[in-house]
Amino acid sequence: MGLLDGLLGNASENDAQQIQQELNRILAVDERVEKAYAILRDQIIFTNQRLLLVDKQGVTGKKREIMSVPYRSIERFSMETTGHFDLESELYIWVRGMAAPIGRTFRDDQSIYDVYRALGEYAL
Repeated sequence: MGLLDGLLGNASENDAQQIQQELNRILAVDERVEKAYAILRDQIIFTNQRLLLVDKQGVTGKKREIMSVPYRSIERFSMETTGHFDLESELYIWVRGMAAPIGRTFRDDQSIYDVYRALGEYAL
């Protein structure tokens, strides 16, 4: 069901050890991936030191932009849940030094609650 959830825009939790191996070249020596979520092709990754936002680009998704956000730089975050006519949930993260918040769109409420809880655990 993970692939189907990803195609529908629902965040699905990824295997932290697999993501650890994929990102081994960019992680600090003592850094470890603790939680990871996929939304379509993008990823939200929580390590013990920072938040990584992976934006896969191009047709194949081989090209990636990886944004690293230290937890201490997160000033605030918010979420908007789905409604009767609005079927998408949205997560916003304000980072010190950035004019606009970072936004991610979800297709259901359950997955945004999971990511929001993880964000609270690591950023607070």
